[in-house]
Amino acid sequence: MSRSERSPLLLAGLLATAGVAHFASPRPFDATIPRALPGSPRTWTYASGAVELALAAGLALPRTRKAAALATAAFFVGVFPANVKMAADWRHRPAPLKAAAVGRLPLQVPLVLWARSVARQGEGR
Repeated sequence: MSRSERSPLLLAGLLATAGVAHFASPRPFDATIPRALPGSPRTWTYASGAVELALAAGLALPRTRKAAALATAAFFVGVFPANVKMAADWRHRPAPLKAAAVGRLPLQVPLVLWARSVARQGEGR
C-alpha cells in the first residue's frame, strides 16, 4: 500500500480513536466545551464523538472520501475554539500539561492541511 493510499486510512484511524475516546472517557472533553454553546457539555462531547466516527467511516470508503475529507477539514477548524478554551483553562496547571494544551493549538493547521490533501487525492479517482 502506497503512502497516498495509507494517508486517508491513517486520518480515519485518528478520528475513530478520538471519536471512541469521546464516549469512553467523556469528562475531559466536557471540560473543553465553550460555555457559550447552548445545552449540556456532555451532549456536545457525544455529538462531536459521533461526528468523528462518521468522518472516519467516510474517509475509509473511497466513494465518500473526498466529501468526508473536506468535512474533516471543516471539523478541525470548528473544534479549534475548544482547544483554545483548554489552553486557557490549563494555563495554571503543571508545565507539562500546560505545554500539551498550548501545543495542540498549532497542530490544528497540519490536521486541516492533511484533510485537504486527502480531499485532493480523492479528486483523481
